[in-house]
Amino acid sequence: MNEHSQPMDLEEARDALFAQLVPHSASECISLTQAQGRIAAEAVRAQLPLPPFPASAMDGYALRQQDTSNHETFRVVGQSLAGHPYLGSIHAGECARIFTGAVVPDGADLIVLQEQVAELTTDQNGEKNVRFMPHEADEDYIRPVGNDVELGQQMTQPGDRLSPLLLGALAAAGVSELNVYQRPKVGIFSSGDELRNPGTPPEALALGQIYDSNSFTLASLLRHLPIDLITLDRLPDDPDAVEEALAEASRRCDMLITSGGVSVGDADFIGATIARLGELSFWRLNLKPGKPLAFGNIGDCWVFGLPGNPVSTIVTCLLLVMPSLHVLCGTVPKPLLRIPATLASPVSHHPGRAEYQRGIYSQNASSGSGLSVKHTGDQGSNRLSTFSGANCLIEIPEDSGDLAVGAGVNILLLSDLLT
Repeated sequence: MNEHSQPMDLEEARDALFAQLVPHSASECISLTQAQGRIAAEAVRAQLPLPPFPASAMDGYALRQQDTSNHETFRVVGQSLAGHPYLGSIHAGECARIFTGAVVPDGADLIVLQEQVAELTTDQNGEKNVRFMPHEADEDYIRPVGNDVELGQQMTQPGDRLSPLLLGALAAAGVSELNVYQRPKVGIFSSGDELRNPGTPPEALALGQIYDSNSFTLASLLRHLPIDLITLDRLPDDPDAVEEALAEASRRCDMLITSGGVSVGDADFIGATIARLGELSFWRLNLKPGKPLAFGNIGDCWVFGLPGNPVSTIVTCLLLVMPSLHVLCGTVPKPLLRIPATLASPVSHHPGRAEYQRGIYSQNASSGSGLSVKHTGDQGSNRLSTFSGANCLIEIPEDSGDLAVGAGVNILLLSDLLT
Protein backbone atom coordinates (compact mmCIF):
# COMPACT_ATOMS: atom_id res chain seq x y z
CA MET A 1 0.00 0.00 0.00
CA ASN A 2 1.23 3.50 -0.75
CA GLU A 3 1.65 6.00 2.04
CA HIS A 4 -1.62 7.74 2.93
CA SER A 5 -1.40 11.51 3.30
CA GLN A 6 -5.11 11.91 3.95
CA PRO A 7 -6.61 10.75 7.26
CA MET A 8 -8.23 7.32 7.08
CA ASP A 9 -11.60 6.43 8.58
CA LEU A 10 -11.59 3.67 11.18
CA GLU A 11 -13.10 0.96 8.99
CA GLU A 12 -10.82 1.91 6.10
CA ALA A 13 -7.80 1.64 8.40
CA ARG A 14 -8.95 -1.73 9.77
CA ASP A 15 -9.48 -3.10 6.25
CA ALA A 16 -6.04 -1.84 5.22
CA LEU A 17 -4.40 -3.48 8.23
CA PHE A 18 -6.13 -6.82 7.78
CA ALA A 19 -5.26 -6.87 4.08
CA GLN A 20 -1.54 -6.40 4.77
CA LEU A 21 -0.95 -8.47 7.88
CA VAL A 22 0.10 -12.07 7.40
CA PRO A 23 -0.54 -14.71 10.09
CA HIS A 24 2.47 -16.05 11.94
CA SER A 25 2.64 -19.45 10.20
CA ALA A 26 5.11 -21.44 12.31
CA SER A 27 3.48 -24.01 14.59
CA GLU A 28 4.37 -26.23 17.51
CA CYS A 29 2.84 -29.27 19.21
CA ILE A 30 1.86 -28.65 22.83
CA SER A 31 -0.02 -30.41 25.60
CA LEU A 32 -3.70 -29.67 26.05
CA THR A 33 -2.86 -28.39 29.53
CA GLN A 34 -0.74 -25.60 27.95
CA ALA A 35 -3.19 -24.66 25.22
CA GLN A 36 -5.55 -22.16 26.83
CA GLY A 37 -5.78 -19.02 24.72
CA ARG A 38 -3.57 -20.42 21.95
CA ILE A 39 -4.64 -20.60 18.30
CA ALA A 40 -5.21 -23.97 16.65
CA ALA A 41 -2.93 -24.46 13.62
CA GLU A 42 -4.84 -27.41 12.20
CA ALA A 43 -8.10 -29.28 12.41
CA VAL A 44 -8.45 -31.37 15.58
CA ARG A 45 -10.66 -34.45 15.51
CA ALA A 46 -12.28 -36.48 18.25
CA GLN A 47 -10.27 -39.55 19.25
CA LEU A 48 -13.39 -41.35 20.53
CA PRO A 49 -17.14 -40.83 20.33
CA LEU A 50 -19.06 -39.12 23.13
CA PRO A 51 -20.49 -40.90 24.87
CA PRO A 52 -18.27 -43.88 24.02
CA PHE A 53 -20.99 -46.30 25.19
CA PRO A 54 -24.80 -46.21 25.46
CA ALA A 55 -25.35 -44.13 28.59
CA SER A 56 -28.32 -43.43 30.79
CA ALA A 57 -29.61 -39.87 30.72
CA MET A 58 -31.44 -40.25 34.04
CA ASP A 59 -31.54 -42.19 37.30
CA GLY A 60 -33.91 -45.12 37.13
CA TYR A 61 -34.10 -48.74 35.97
CA ALA A 62 -32.82 -50.22 32.71
CA LEU A 63 -35.07 -52.84 31.10
CA ARG A 64 -36.44 -54.15 27.81
CA GLN A 65 -39.11 -51.93 26.33
CA GLN A 66 -41.00 -54.93 24.94
CA ASP A 67 -41.55 -56.20 28.48
CA THR A 68 -43.47 -53.14 29.65
CA SER A 69 -46.70 -54.42 28.11
CA ASN A 70 -46.67 -57.89 29.73
CA HIS A 71 -44.83 -57.46 33.05
CA GLU A 72 -46.03 -55.55 36.08
CA THR A 73 -43.13 -56.50 38.32
CA PHE A 74 -39.46 -56.73 37.39
CA ARG A 75 -36.65 -58.53 39.15
CA VAL A 76 -33.67 -56.27 39.92
CA VAL A 77 -30.62 -58.26 38.84
CA GLY A 78 -27.90 -55.66 39.50
CA GLN A 79 -26.97 -52.04 39.25
CA SER A 80 -24.96 -49.87 36.87
CA LEU A 81 -23.15 -46.85 38.23
CA ALA A 82 -20.92 -44.35 36.46
CA GLY A 83 -17.56 -46.12 36.19
CA HIS A 84 -18.98 -49.38 37.57
CA PRO A 85 -21.15 -50.96 34.86
CA TYR A 86 -23.40 -53.98 35.24
CA LEU A 87 -21.69 -56.60 33.09
CA GLY A 88 -24.58 -58.99 32.66
CA SER A 89 -27.43 -58.86 30.16
CA ILE A 90 -31.05 -57.93 30.77
CA HIS A 91 -33.58 -60.65 29.96
CA ALA A 92 -37.36 -60.87 30.03
CA GLY A 93 -38.80 -59.63 33.29
CA GLU A 94 -35.47 -58.27 34.53
CA CYS A 95 -34.11 -54.78 35.14
CA ALA A 96 -31.01 -53.14 36.57
CA ARG A 97 -30.82 -50.11 38.81
CA ILE A 98 -29.00 -47.42 36.83
CA PHE A 99 -27.69 -43.92 37.43
CA THR A 100 -27.08 -40.95 35.16
CA GLY A 101 -24.04 -41.44 32.94
CA ALA A 102 -23.75 -45.15 33.61
CA VAL A 103 -23.45 -47.82 30.90
CA VAL A 104 -26.79 -49.20 29.75
CA PRO A 105 -26.57 -53.02 30.13
CA ASP A 106 -26.79 -55.28 27.11
CA GLY A 107 -30.38 -56.12 26.21
CA ALA A 108 -31.87 -52.99 27.80
CA ASP A 109 -33.35 -50.33 25.56
CA LEU A 110 -35.38 -48.25 28.01
CA ILE A 111 -34.78 -46.36 31.24
CA VAL A 112 -37.82 -46.10 33.48
CA LEU A 113 -37.34 -43.09 35.72
CA GLN A 114 -37.09 -43.65 39.45
CA GLU A 115 -40.04 -41.27 39.86
CA GLN A 116 -42.20 -43.95 38.21
CA VAL A 117 -41.48 -46.58 40.88
CA ALA A 118 -44.68 -47.68 42.62
CA GLU A 119 -43.17 -50.29 44.94
CA LEU A 120 -39.74 -51.76 45.69
CA THR A 121 -39.71 -54.99 47.70
CA THR A 122 -37.22 -57.61 48.85
CA ASP A 123 -38.40 -61.27 48.97
CA GLN A 124 -37.33 -63.95 51.45
CA ASN A 125 -34.40 -64.90 49.23
CA GLY A 126 -33.07 -61.36 49.35
CA GLU A 127 -33.98 -60.64 45.75
CA LYS A 128 -35.35 -57.19 44.96
CA ASN A 129 -38.40 -56.63 42.82
CA VAL A 130 -39.75 -53.36 41.50
CA ARG A 131 -43.23 -52.41 40.29
CA PHE A 132 -43.75 -49.32 38.20
CA MET A 133 -46.69 -46.96 37.98
CA PRO A 134 -48.78 -47.30 34.81
CA HIS A 135 -47.37 -44.75 32.37
CA GLU A 136 -46.22 -44.23 28.83
CA ALA A 137 -42.55 -43.34 28.50
CA ASP A 138 -41.89 -39.97 26.83
CA GLU A 139 -38.53 -41.26 25.53
CA ASP A 140 -36.05 -44.05 26.19
CA TYR A 141 -33.64 -41.78 28.18
CA ILE A 142 -30.62 -43.46 26.59
CA ARG A 143 -27.79 -41.48 25.04
CA PRO A 144 -26.51 -43.53 22.09
CA VAL A 145 -22.82 -43.81 21.20
CA GLY A 146 -21.73 -40.56 19.53
CA ASN A 147 -24.85 -38.69 20.64
CA ASP A 148 -22.72 -35.63 21.43
CA VAL A 149 -19.58 -36.12 19.33
CA GLU A 150 -18.90 -38.76 16.69
CA LEU A 151 -15.57 -40.56 16.34
CA GLY A 152 -13.32 -38.48 14.07
CA GLN A 153 -15.62 -35.48 14.16
CA GLN A 154 -13.79 -32.19 13.51
CA MET A 155 -13.86 -30.12 16.67
CA THR A 156 -11.61 -27.21 15.70
CA GLN A 157 -10.35 -25.64 12.53
CA PRO A 158 -7.18 -23.62 11.96
CA GLY A 159 -7.54 -20.21 13.52
CA ASP A 160 -9.82 -21.23 16.38
CA ARG A 161 -8.97 -19.65 19.72
CA LEU A 162 -8.72 -22.40 22.33
CA SER A 163 -11.07 -21.31 25.09
CA PRO A 164 -11.56 -23.19 28.38
CA LEU A 165 -14.89 -24.55 27.11
CA LEU A 166 -13.38 -25.80 23.85
CA LEU A 167 -10.44 -27.34 25.71
CA GLY A 168 -12.88 -29.16 27.96
CA ALA A 169 -14.64 -30.62 24.93
CA LEU A 170 -11.31 -31.69 23.43
CA ALA A 171 -10.26 -33.34 26.69
CA ALA A 172 -13.54 -35.27 26.81
CA ALA A 173 -12.97 -36.43 23.23
CA GLY A 174 -9.57 -37.94 24.04
CA VAL A 175 -7.33 -35.16 22.66
CA SER A 176 -4.16 -34.76 24.72
CA GLU A 177 -1.98 -32.62 22.46
CA LEU A 178 -2.41 -30.47 19.36
CA ASN A 179 -0.60 -28.15 16.98
CA VAL A 180 -0.90 -24.42 17.65
CA TYR A 181 0.64 -21.37 16.02
CA GLN A 182 3.79 -20.14 17.67
CA ARG A 183 3.51 -16.93 19.66
CA PRO A 184 4.50 -13.81 17.72
CA LYS A 185 7.09 -11.65 19.49
CA VAL A 186 5.67 -8.22 20.25
CA GLY A 187 7.86 -5.41 21.55
CA ILE A 188 6.51 -2.34 23.38
CA PHE A 189 8.28 1.02 23.41
CA SER A 190 7.25 4.28 24.97
CA SER A 191 8.71 7.54 23.75
CA GLY A 192 9.71 10.80 25.41
CA ASP A 193 12.39 12.31 27.63
CA GLU A 194 9.72 13.35 30.12
CA LEU A 195 8.88 9.77 31.14
CA ARG A 196 10.00 8.02 34.32
CA ASN A 197 9.35 4.49 35.57
CA PRO A 198 6.30 3.88 37.74
CA GLY A 199 7.53 3.40 41.29
CA THR A 200 9.88 6.36 41.13
CA PRO A 201 9.16 8.40 44.29
CA PRO A 202 7.04 11.46 43.42
CA GLU A 203 9.62 13.73 45.05
CA ALA A 204 12.23 12.37 42.62
CA LEU A 205 10.31 13.64 39.58
CA ALA A 206 11.85 16.77 38.12
CA LEU A 207 9.61 19.57 36.91
CA GLY A 208 7.94 18.46 33.66
CA GLN A 209 8.47 14.74 34.23
CA ILE A 210 5.61 12.22 34.40
CA TYR A 211 5.22 8.49 34.94
CA ASP A 212 5.32 6.16 31.94
CA SER A 213 1.86 4.59 32.14
CA ASN A 214 1.41 3.82 28.44
CA SER A 215 3.81 0.89 28.13
CA PHE A 216 2.39 -0.60 31.33
CA THR A 217 -1.18 -0.17 30.06
CA LEU A 218 -0.38 -1.63 26.64
CA ALA A 219 1.29 -4.67 28.17
CA SER A 220 -1.71 -5.17 30.46
CA LEU A 221 -4.16 -4.91 27.53
CA LEU A 222 -2.24 -7.43 25.42
CA ARG A 223 -1.00 -9.92 28.01
CA HIS A 224 -3.94 -12.33 27.56
CA LEU A 225 -3.20 -12.76 23.85
CA PRO A 226 -1.08 -15.69 22.61
CA ILE A 227 2.01 -13.52 22.11
CA ASP A 228 5.44 -13.18 23.68
CA LEU A 229 5.59 -9.66 25.10
CA ILE A 230 8.93 -7.87 25.17
CA THR A 231 9.12 -4.63 27.12
CA LEU A 232 11.78 -2.44 25.54
CA ASP A 233 13.66 0.63 26.73
CA ARG A 234 12.07 4.03 26.32
CA LEU A 235 12.86 5.94 23.15
CA PRO A 236 14.56 9.27 23.81
CA ASP A 237 13.75 12.45 21.92
CA ASP A 238 16.70 11.90 19.64
CA PRO A 239 16.21 10.84 16.00
CA ASP A 240 19.46 8.88 15.73
CA ALA A 241 18.74 6.96 18.95
CA VAL A 242 15.16 6.26 17.81
CA GLU A 243 16.39 4.92 14.47
CA GLU A 244 18.97 2.67 16.09
CA ALA A 245 16.48 1.32 18.66
CA LEU A 246 13.75 0.60 16.08
CA ALA A 247 16.20 -1.03 13.69
CA GLU A 248 17.57 -3.33 16.40
CA ALA A 249 14.16 -4.21 17.87
CA SER A 250 12.68 -4.93 14.43
CA ARG A 251 15.20 -7.75 14.01
CA ARG A 252 13.96 -9.37 17.25
CA CYS A 253 10.21 -8.86 16.97
CA ASP A 254 7.30 -9.62 14.69
CA MET A 255 5.52 -6.43 15.74
CA LEU A 256 6.63 -3.25 17.49
CA ILE A 257 4.27 -0.88 19.30
CA THR A 258 5.39 2.59 20.29
CA SER A 259 3.44 5.33 22.08
CA GLY A 260 4.22 8.98 21.59
CA GLY A 261 6.37 10.68 18.99
CA VAL A 262 3.95 10.33 16.05
CA SER A 263 2.49 13.83 15.83
CA VAL A 264 3.99 16.76 13.92
CA GLY A 265 6.17 18.29 16.65
CA ASP A 266 9.90 18.76 16.37
CA ALA A 267 10.49 15.80 18.71
CA ASP A 268 8.13 13.40 16.92
CA PHE A 269 10.35 10.99 14.99
CA ILE A 270 8.48 7.67 14.81
CA GLY A 271 6.66 8.02 11.49
CA ALA A 272 9.70 9.43 9.70
CA THR A 273 11.90 6.69 11.11
CA ILE A 274 9.53 3.95 9.94
CA ALA A 275 9.51 5.48 6.47
CA ARG A 276 13.31 5.75 6.43
CA LEU A 277 13.95 2.19 7.63
CA GLY A 278 11.06 0.48 5.86
CA GLU A 279 7.65 1.54 4.57
CA LEU A 280 5.08 3.84 6.19
CA SER A 281 1.59 2.75 5.14
CA PHE A 282 -0.43 5.48 6.83
CA TRP A 283 0.06 7.97 9.60
CA ARG A 284 -3.21 9.79 10.28
CA LEU A 285 -6.70 8.66 11.25
CA ASN A 286 -10.02 10.44 10.97
CA LEU A 287 -10.57 9.52 14.61
CA LYS A 288 -10.90 11.16 18.00
CA PRO A 289 -9.05 10.34 20.16
CA GLY A 290 -6.22 8.91 18.07
CA LYS A 291 -5.65 11.03 14.96
CA PRO A 292 -1.82 10.70 14.91
CA LEU A 293 -1.21 7.00 14.35
CA ALA A 294 1.54 5.57 12.17
CA PHE A 295 1.57 2.07 10.74
CA GLY A 296 4.13 0.42 8.53
CA ASN A 297 6.87 -2.15 8.50
CA ILE A 298 10.60 -2.40 8.98
CA GLY A 299 11.64 -5.51 7.09
CA ASP A 300 9.43 -8.36 8.31
CA CYS A 301 8.43 -6.49 11.46
CA TRP A 302 5.15 -4.56 11.58
CA VAL A 303 5.24 -1.28 13.48
CA PHE A 304 2.45 0.68 15.16
CA GLY A 305 3.24 4.21 16.30
CA LEU A 306 0.41 5.09 18.68
CA PRO A 307 -0.32 8.58 19.99
CA GLY A 308 1.13 9.49 23.37
CA ASN A 309 -1.96 10.76 25.19
CA PRO A 310 -3.10 7.90 27.45
CA VAL A 311 -6.72 7.73 26.26
CA SER A 312 -5.63 7.88 22.61
CA THR A 313 -3.18 5.06 23.24
CA ILE A 314 -5.88 2.88 24.77
CA VAL A 315 -8.58 3.59 22.18
CA THR A 316 -6.28 2.95 19.19
CA CYS A 317 -4.97 -0.19 20.84
CA LEU A 318 -8.51 -1.52 21.34
CA LEU A 319 -9.78 -0.61 17.88
CA LEU A 320 -6.70 -1.33 15.76
CA VAL A 321 -3.75 -2.99 17.49
CA MET A 322 -5.59 -5.82 19.23
CA PRO A 323 -7.54 -6.97 16.15
CA SER A 324 -4.31 -6.72 14.11
CA LEU A 325 -2.62 -9.00 16.61
CA HIS A 326 -5.48 -11.46 16.19
CA VAL A 327 -4.52 -11.66 12.51
CA LEU A 328 -0.83 -12.04 13.33
CA CYS A 329 -1.63 -14.81 15.82
CA GLY A 330 -3.50 -16.78 13.15
CA THR A 331 -7.16 -16.06 13.82
CA VAL A 332 -9.78 -13.82 12.23
CA PRO A 333 -10.55 -10.50 13.93
CA LYS A 334 -14.17 -9.93 14.86
CA PRO A 335 -16.15 -7.11 13.24
CA LEU A 336 -16.86 -4.30 15.65
CA LEU A 337 -20.01 -5.13 17.60
CA ARG A 338 -22.18 -2.00 17.57
CA ILE A 339 -25.17 -2.01 19.93
CA PRO A 340 -27.89 0.67 19.80
CA ALA A 341 -28.45 2.74 22.94
CA THR A 342 -30.13 5.97 23.99
CA LEU A 343 -28.15 8.89 25.38
CA ALA A 344 -28.82 9.67 29.03
CA SER A 345 -26.47 12.67 28.96
CA PRO A 346 -25.89 15.26 26.21
CA VAL A 347 -22.82 14.91 24.01
CA SER A 348 -20.81 17.77 22.56
CA HIS A 349 -19.25 17.00 19.19
CA HIS A 350 -17.88 18.99 16.27
CA PRO A 351 -18.40 17.35 12.86
CA GLY A 352 -15.27 16.18 11.09
CA ARG A 353 -13.95 13.13 12.96
CA ALA A 354 -15.65 10.04 14.39
CA GLU A 355 -15.28 10.12 18.16
CA TYR A 356 -15.25 7.38 20.76
CA GLN A 357 -16.24 8.70 24.17
CA ARG A 358 -15.97 6.64 27.32
CA GLY A 359 -19.41 5.70 28.59
CA ILE A 360 -21.44 3.75 31.12
CA TYR A 361 -24.39 1.83 29.75
CA SER A 362 -27.25 0.29 31.72
CA GLN A 363 -30.75 -1.03 31.19
CA ASN A 364 -33.06 1.82 30.23
CA ALA A 365 -34.69 2.69 33.54
CA SER A 366 -37.56 4.72 32.07
CA SER A 367 -38.91 2.13 29.65
CA GLY A 368 -37.44 -1.10 30.98
CA SER A 369 -36.29 -2.01 27.49
CA GLY A 370 -33.15 -1.22 25.56
CA LEU A 371 -29.96 0.39 26.85
CA SER A 372 -29.19 3.91 27.95
CA VAL A 373 -25.70 5.35 28.09
CA LYS A 374 -24.00 8.39 29.61
CA HIS A 375 -20.47 9.64 29.14
CA THR A 376 -17.96 9.73 31.99
CA GLY A 377 -17.31 13.47 31.99
CA ASP A 378 -14.80 15.70 30.24
CA GLN A 379 -13.44 13.57 27.39
CA GLY A 380 -9.97 15.05 27.01
CA SER A 381 -7.50 12.54 25.56
CA ASN A 382 -5.15 13.09 28.49
CA ARG A 383 -7.81 12.13 31.05
CA LEU A 384 -7.15 8.50 31.85
CA SER A 385 -9.73 8.84 34.63
CA THR A 386 -12.49 8.83 31.99
CA PHE A 387 -12.09 5.05 31.86
CA SER A 388 -12.94 4.77 35.56
CA GLY A 389 -16.29 2.96 35.72
CA ALA A 390 -16.62 2.94 31.92
CA ASN A 391 -17.99 -0.22 30.32
CA CYS A 392 -18.30 0.95 26.72
CA LEU A 393 -17.22 3.43 24.06
CA ILE A 394 -19.91 5.74 22.69
CA GLU A 395 -19.51 6.04 18.92
CA ILE A 396 -20.24 9.53 17.58
CA PRO A 397 -20.32 9.60 13.74
CA GLU A 398 -17.97 12.03 12.02
CA ASP A 399 -20.82 14.06 10.47
CA SER A 400 -22.72 14.42 13.75
CA GLY A 401 -23.01 17.63 15.75
CA ASP A 402 -24.04 17.94 19.38
CA LEU A 403 -26.42 15.21 20.54
CA ALA A 404 -29.19 15.74 23.09
CA VAL A 405 -30.51 13.42 25.77
CA GLY A 406 -32.67 10.78 24.10
CA ALA A 407 -30.67 10.65 20.86
CA GLY A 408 -29.79 7.25 19.49
CA VAL A 409 -26.15 6.16 19.32
CA ASN A 410 -24.15 2.98 18.95
CA ILE A 411 -21.93 1.71 21.72
CA LEU A 412 -18.99 -0.70 21.67
CA LEU A 413 -18.76 -2.85 24.78
CA LEU A 414 -15.35 -2.82 26.44
CA SER A 415 -15.89 -6.44 27.45
CA ASP A 416 -16.00 -7.31 23.73
CA LEU A 417 -13.08 -5.09 22.70
CA LEU A 418 -10.83 -6.46 25.45
CA THR A 419 -11.04 -10.10 24.31
